[in-house]
Amino acid sequence: MAAITAAMVGELRAKTDAPMMECKKALTEADGDLVRAEEILRVKLGSKASKAASRVTAEGVVTAFISGGVGALVEVNCETDFVTKNDDFIALANTVAKLVAEKNPADVAALSALPVDGKTLEEVRAALVGKIGENMSIRRFKRYETGSKLVSYLHGTRIGVIVEFDGADEQVGKDVAMHIAAMKPVALSSKDVPADLIEKERSIATQKAAESGKPADIVAKMVEGTVQKYLKEVSLFDQPFVKNDKQTVEQMLKAANTTVKAFTMFVVGEGIEKKQDDFAAEVAAQVAAAKQA
Repeated sequence: MAAITAAMVGELRAKTDAPMMECKKALTEADGDLVRAEEILRVKLGSKASKAASRVTAEGVVTAFISGGVGALVEVNCETDFVTKNDDFIALANTVAKLVAEKNPADVAALSALPVDGKTLEEVRAALVGKIGENMSIRRFKRYETGSKLVSYLHGTRIGVIVEFDGADEQVGKDVAMHIAAMKPVALSSKDVPADLIEKERSIATQKAAESGKPADIVAKMVEGTVQKYLKEVSLFDQPFVKNDKQTVEQMLKAANTTVKAFTMFVVGEGIEKKQDDFAAEVAAQVAAAKQA
């Protein structure tokens, strides 16, 4: 049996906003497995116990560059929110987006080797780290090259969206990008939702339905209903349009004679867990060091 520490309980609570004791029970049941414990809480407490996407703590910026049918969306990370407002850091992120669009690097390593004003991008990054005194890294990027139209939307510097679409009205593309930033779909349509996400929801729904004590055929229908509801919630075309919730995004696009072909959304720090400092332990260590001195 894995030892359940206060730090583990605190991390799960930060992810789920669930009561402290429920977090400890879930971790105990999951033998210390944080992912499994989060799933257990969702079964017991419902979907409100899953807030990982909205509670990410890694810092950085998302930025975009579009020129004609070529565009890029990038995420560049740093250690603190303070640096995200630094002009040099923002300039670095904008340079990265332009390089990705214009040079089409295969990956971050190839991107880092590209020239920028007589230096490599990696040398520029390293110099800025030395100047600011804080680590920073290029985390990810997505490049588009298409005969269709591209539009981007940045919600501040923490959420970025790029949309590939066909249609006469540019505003429709912008509206879709803003909708995606607000509603955070994971796929264009239900058939495009990744299988692993569907299976995770099915597993949770099955466990919750089994606790109802209803006959197996009813449980099966409950599970399928929950999965179908989930698919509609995370599929762009099935979501109620934020500007008019009387119609779905698909209905809005059809009325506007517009087709969305693809999209990418980056949320700063998504999937990254920031190191949690134990303040009490740090103070105790400082006191002990002072006594020894």
